Amino acid sequence: MFLLVCISGNMMFAQITVTGVVSDANGPIPGVNVLVKGTSNGSVSDFEGKYSISASEDGTLVFSYVGFKTKEVAIGGRTTVNVTLEEDAAALEEVVVIGYGSIRSKDATGAVASVKSEDFNGGVISSPEQLIQGKTAGVQITQTSGEPGAGINIRIRGTSSVRANNNPLYVVDGFPLNGSDTSAGTGGSDIGGASAKNPLNFLNPNDIASIDILKDASATAIYGSRGANGVVIVTTKKAKVGQPLLEFSSSISSGAVSNRIELLDREGYLAAQTALDADLSILDQGADTDWQDVIFRNSFSSNYNVAFGGADENGGYRFSVGYADQEGVVRNSGLERFTARFNGSYSFFKDKLKLETQLTVSDIDDERAPVSDNANARGDLISATYYSNPTLAPFDSDGIPSSTGSLEQLNPAALLFYITDKTNTFRTFANLSARYSFTDDFSFKTLLGVDKSTSTRAGAFSSDLEVTGVQGRGRAQLDDLVVTTGLWEAYFNYDKEIDDDNTINALLGYSYQRFRGEARTTIAANFRTADTELMINNIGSADLFGANSANIVDELQSYFGRVNYSHKGKYLLTATLRADGSTRFGDNNKYGYFPSFAAGWRLSDEDFIPEVFSDLKLRLGYGITGNQEIPSNQYVERTRFGAPVIDNDGVFTPGGEGAVAFNNPDLQWEETSQLNFGLDFGFFDNKINGSIDIYRKVTSDLLIQVTSAQPAVNPFVFRNLDADVINQGVEFLINATILEKENFFWDSSFNIAFNENKVENYNQAPLDTGAIDGPGLTGAFSQRIADGQPLYAYFLREFIGFDENGIAEYVGGVDNQKFTGDSPLPDFTLGFSNSLKYKNFDLTLFLTGQFGHKIYNNNANALFTVANLSQGRNVSADTAALIGTEDPFNAGDVSTRFLESGSFLRLQDATLGYNFDVTNSKILNSLRLYMNAQNLFVITDYSGQDPEVSVNKQINGVPSIGIDYTAYPRARTFSLGLNVAF
Repeated sequence: MFLLVCISGNMMFAQITVTGVVSDANGPIPGVNVLVKGTSNGSVSDFEGKYSISASEDGTLVFSYVGFKTKEVAIGGRTTVNVTLEEDAAALEEVVVIGYGSIRSKDATGAVASVKSEDFNGGVISSPEQLIQGKTAGVQITQTSGEPGAGINIRIRGTSSVRANNNPLYVVDGFPLNGSDTSAGTGGSDIGGASAKNPLNFLNPNDIASIDILKDASATAIYGSRGANGVVIVTTKKAKVGQPLLEFSSSISSGAVSNRIELLDREGYLAAQTALDADLSILDQGADTDWQDVIFRNSFSSNYNVAFGGADENGGYRFSVGYADQEGVVRNSGLERFTARFNGSYSFFKDKLKLETQLTVSDIDDERAPVSDNANARGDLISATYYSNPTLAPFDSDGIPSSTGSLEQLNPAALLFYITDKTNTFRTFANLSARYSFTDDFSFKTLLGVDKSTSTRAGAFSSDLEVTGVQGRGRAQLDDLVVTTGLWEAYFNYDKEIDDDNTINALLGYSYQRFRGEARTTIAANFRTADTELMINNIGSADLFGANSANIVDELQSYFGRVNYSHKGKYLLTATLRADGSTRFGDNNKYGYFPSFAAGWRLSDEDFIPEVFSDLKLRLGYGITGNQEIPSNQYVERTRFGAPVIDNDGVFTPGGEGAVAFNNPDLQWEETSQLNFGLDFGFFDNKINGSIDIYRKVTSDLLIQVTSAQPAVNPFVFRNLDADVINQGVEFLINATILEKENFFWDSSFNIAFNENKVENYNQAPLDTGAIDGPGLTGAFSQRIADGQPLYAYFLREFIGFDENGIAEYVGGVDNQKFTGDSPLPDFTLGFSNSLKYKNFDLTLFLTGQFGHKIYNNNANALFTVANLSQGRNVSADTAALIGTEDPFNAGDVSTRFLESGSFLRLQDATLGYNFDVTNSKILNSLRLYMNAQNLFVITDYSGQDPEVSVNKQINGVPSIGIDYTAYPRARTFSLGLNVAF
């Protein structure tokens, strides 16, 4: 109906075809947007600057292009309208979003990077971080696994914290998010538990306009105690004046596991067992099964988005709806997401009062396969797939999973058949702001917001499943989690051009944020049904039943201020101070103070700088930020009721009461000081531009969980350690327009970042982490935190080969576990993107890489040894080649034998698109068809499924990275998409 009204309205006037050429002082301009004012009818100039558009004879054409002033021209019955556009110096300068405002890139004194929507990664995207992976120097983004919606680790300028959260603070449309998990439960069971899903999945990537990263302390200090790990600011799309909006986009995708482990088939397995003198009459079950075919699949995903809106001089609105259905490459896994979002603004009293509101509603259904972070000796779905006998059929003649005949070996088909694990998360995110301008220079803004997530996870194990503690009994668990964040902020802004040479911008404000988490767990066993769905829906019918709950409230009260000063546009100063009061810390340290200072010098404005430099600016900044991301109430002595337990024998034990921490009134946040020196440069009208940054970060007062000397009432206590974590490095970014011809454009961007990490002044007992799981590996670990070492340094036996008896030998003997000099932290990361356009075609290629680090292959340690083969389990082809070299009784000790290079270079994203010529269309404004491929190839020496992996293998709350054990595999995905604008 909307389209019919628009079309009938246009027919009231005589329609003519208007043609012409759009130029500037240097000649024709391709790619200029030409719009009939007040309509959605538009066109784009071609490579010769020519355009053609249908319009009413008394209409007005609006010409707009980045870097030029928008121009309106009345048609007046003419069929030819040639236009010359004027350069707009302000438009040529990129605007980056910073805390509580924005700033021109040329005036920024801090290390700030911005990625716009046109530069985002393509393909199947489940969370915003994937959009910018590899796009910014010094920002390492690692997807923990290939599972849809899996967690993502972002490290900005290295890893700083031993125990607290190392992820940055996320701010969405001015609202700082709660950094905690929003999906319920870990699904703990005999096969292990799994990490929570990514809390940013509630955002539809199609709604995001830009992502800005604040990297140094002079930029992040405005967020005080939450800015130590950097700040990621997400800005969503809004309607634009003069551009009526009606858009539709859709894509369909297919994916498959990008790299399968080369396991023995039936013939190879039997030959290997024969070489070990095994009894084939017992092992040979007669089938020829590729267990990877049983659990893996070709996944199919779809994505649909609709957005409409409009804007005029008084305000505008944008409403969008999105639906995504992403299948996982492992059966019984996937993510289904529905989102709806509204952005609106309106001005009153001659623009003195402006109201803005944003509302996002998301409903996410996650289905999880039984893939865990900490599988025991029997393993989980992935490990069972690797070790299962290939001569065993997955199903019997009735389609029921076959019995393995042993509780120590799992049938992967049975794990899929008899386990249900589903999570629903409903999230509402909303804020309302009002800004009143007392004068052109002085304004006041206040914001109210709420972010509420309600999540329920339901998992059930059928009594027909051959797993210890489940078979013949059944087990179910319900986890409920409600996380609510409330926000009120108010601040004054003074922006004054004092005279022709001096400009000042001042900010003074107050913020109050309240965080509340409510969790409840219900477990049950001994069901009268084996149907997992019935078990979940009738959990109260079980014979054994228990529950546990928790309710936590935290508050953060802050005062902040910032002053930016500019003299002649080339001498720049910035000063920031924030005071944070947090209920997470002791009575003696409720408040912390976080200052920063920065200066910039625009050398390109000086007469002594050669004209070849279109931009040259020096930046120097120093600041202090904090990290408060530890569990709540760690500074007070408190009592906890433990969770109920049903052990493997079906014995139910209710949660007991006990003290869990000592009083510590001096507990405070971690403190990170950072010094940054930067140089921004540009040549030849910025056709070549970039930046170089050198930084040094020192994190002190490390928050850490220390085990109490026993005997003690409390098992542990949180303390601030008098130790430092040092990160120092160099970042380099360069963008270049390589070719700019009549029908061909080629833009390229390259970034690389080097970082060195070390723990200093650490005078405590070393902390062990990096748990290694598998048969015979109880209590094993691979990493240690100690003085003089990088965080999570590998602490292993040095493997030197096998002796004449096939037993592993180590330098100094089997008891000599030591630092190897290796780290899971990359020495350097890089990103390299190319954008090419030829006539109506466009092609983008993006490569990303991480280098100089090691991965511990827990899969090889736990599964791929001759000892496992001798126990009737399957192994990799490489392991079978060790028969005769490795003795079947050799122990799989944790050692450098399983430590491998994690370096890789990945073709992460490739997109080929075609933009149809819709010049003569009365309905379409643009039409684009594209093909996308993700993870096309990886160049690496790593023998595992994929080198970009980091399974959660923490010990006593001390996190780890760089360990690969039964990780959900990464997919190679191909997509076909369509974008239409009316």
